[in-house]
Amino acid sequence: MRVIFMGTPDFSVPALDALVAAGHEIACVYTQPPRPAGRGKKDRPTPVHARAEALGLPVRHPARLKAPEDQAAFAALKADVAVVVAYGLILPQPVLDAPEHGCLNIHASLLPRWRGAAPIHRAIMAGDAESGICIMQMEAGLDTGPVLLREATPIGAEETTDQLHDRLSAMGARLIAEALDRLGSLVPQPQPEDGVTYASKIDKAEARIDWARPAEEVDRLIRGLSPFPGAWCEAAGERIKLLASRTVPGSGAPGEVLGGLRIACGRGAVEIALAQRPGKRPMEAEELLRGWQLPAVLD
Repeated sequence: MRVIFMGTPDFSVPALDALVAAGHEIACVYTQPPRPAGRGKKDRPTPVHARAEALGLPVRHPARLKAPEDQAAFAALKADVAVVVAYGLILPQPVLDAPEHGCLNIHASLLPRWRGAAPIHRAIMAGDAESGICIMQMEAGLDTGPVLLREATPIGAEETTDQLHDRLSAMGARLIAEALDRLGSLVPQPQPEDGVTYASKIDKAEARIDWARPAEEVDRLIRGLSPFPGAWCEAAGERIKLLASRTVPGSGAPGEVLGGLRIACGRGAVEIALAQRPGKRPMEAEELLRGWQLPAVLD
């Protein structure tokens, strides 16, 4: 098929690779514009932009798609279908309507649960038992379109957003290739009205740990915000990011260090497996504590 691909972050790259490997013609790749990054604050292309250039594919990165000339340029590609995954722009109706088979979205949740911007983070933070991928026919509403394919996967008891992100990215790549192969025979299933939740964008203000919360909630916060923005607490005046954890038996005052990196919560305790001091790389607990004395209580 003749495909327009629309994506931006690392999560989107395996889907682009899968479509190329399946032999589809990529008419054009749309992605977000390069933005300043790194110490020099030089413009850096998105991961999708970099991968598309490596594959020799044409790339466009309009700041918006509301201008009539941008919409006309999109329609002029005469694509059979557009594949959209974490693109980062709302698609106006003329863009949604331009490809013969419309626009298909790879969404990292089991719709209608976790529509919106941060479905992987929110699923872990909420303690969901499973997540998954939906291949959805896009319409004007926020992730409201009918679903063509879905596949569920359990969320591991110690799994972080980073780990689940990579699994779902690979799953989405496989499912979108299958969806295009079966596009004429798949029957779109409308989303049920019950069970709708919204995965709002992660706010950095959510990241500070409240040790008075139950251990299960603290653990889910740590894993759900790993690696970015990273749940954090203060230890001897330093802001420490906590990046991997598990719940363990233990009791004490909230924030009390029970030994090693086991920390008491309002109920139960968590054991930190990976943490990061300011200006340092992430370290496992044993390495982090070598030559550094934790205070008796974390704030």
